[in-house]
Amino acid sequence: MMTEFIIKKPHITEKATELNKIGKYVFIVESSATKNEIKKTLKKIYGVEAVKIRTVSGHPKQKRFKNARSVQTGYKKAIVTLKKGQKIDIE
Repeated sequence: MMTEFIIKKPHITEKATELNKIGKYVFIVESSATKNEIKKTLKKIYGVEAVKIRTVSGHPKQKRFKNARSVQTGYKKAIVTLKKGQKIDIE
């Protein structure tokens, strides 16, 4: 898998912003990505070293609007703890 496409985007929420203050960052990643691939991609793109990576998978959900049904796609997010003193500027 090409490392540029493993990390899709930063996950910016109120809770994720609070985690940024203590050196933890949240990213939406490719659902087939492993922790080692995420670690290598962070090193390549942002130039930082991850100490710990936790992943959470969100399952697809069925949605309904009037009589139409659709499926909201699933996702995988990675909560990354960086080495002391390292930072990522996410805006």
